[in-house]
Amino acid sequence: MRIATWNVNSARARVERIVDFLVRDDIDVLAMQEIKCRDDQFPHERFTAAGYEVVTHGLNQWNGVAIASRLPIDETAIGFPGMPGFGEPGAKAPAGADPEGRPLEARAMRATVDGIEIWSLYVPNGRSLDHDHYRYKLAWLDALRAHTEQRLADAPEVPLALTGDWNVAPTDADMGDPSFGPGSTHVSAPEREAFAAFTRAGLSDVVRPLVPEGYTFWDYTQLRFPRDEGMRIDFILGSDAFARLVEGAQIARDERKGDGPSDHVPVVVDIAGDEDEDDRPMIFG
Repeated sequence: MRIATWNVNSARARVERIVDFLVRDDIDVLAMQEIKCRDDQFPHERFTAAGYEVVTHGLNQWNGVAIASRLPIDETAIGFPGMPGFGEPGAKAPAGADPEGRPLEARAMRATVDGIEIWSLYVPNGRSLDHDHYRYKLAWLDALRAHTEQRLADAPEVPLALTGDWNVAPTDADMGDPSFGPGSTHVSAPEREAFAAFTRAGLSDVVRPLVPEGYTFWDYTQLRFPRDEGMRIDFILGSDAFARLVEGAQIARDERKGDGPSDHVPVVVDIAGDEDEDDRPMIFG
């Protein structure tokens, strides 16, 4: 099985690029972030024609997550227990509200495919260190960590993967954008500690051992991509049971090239047991 995660930065604007990538790179399951549309606006027909079922969680033109699979999707879930919301308490909340009455955003969903629990996650950006969104980001990550820790305590052998746009560069080597320095989001000590807490919860970055270098995001401005001034903020964190299955990985850097690319690129892992694995080349880079 080949699993990928990609912040597509609008599923409708980039549907042809997304489906082309799925078919060309032989992707079985793709977790998408920032689909930027309601469920009824998602371009399902184009994915269906290519042989993929898609489950979506989108509320408006912001955020939104989805999972596409050409294998049967056995179970799905939206959000996770304890997930905080953002905004004014009592505001319109189409996806429900947290205990404080703040609307829940479309940032997390899960699908079980061939016994593997795959999450598509769009972690809040944080905006600035003195912004309510930053405190929301830290609370969101802590709630996700707590849920994951409990899930693995209840089922330690479950192959579980938390994939998506984490909006954290966990080490200095992951940040090559000169506009981010001390006092910026994505690199602050609390954010990096929140990311590291997932390791203590029983997960590991399954891509880094195979692809130790490379960014996954380049801003559209200031020639960031030609200068390779990017960030590594898209990750696949797996449980021990998932990590044992990983046989290959890649950061698909070329997807940042060409006309109308997303500002992120796919991150891909190959999982043992695929019927075509003996014929599939190992690709790193």
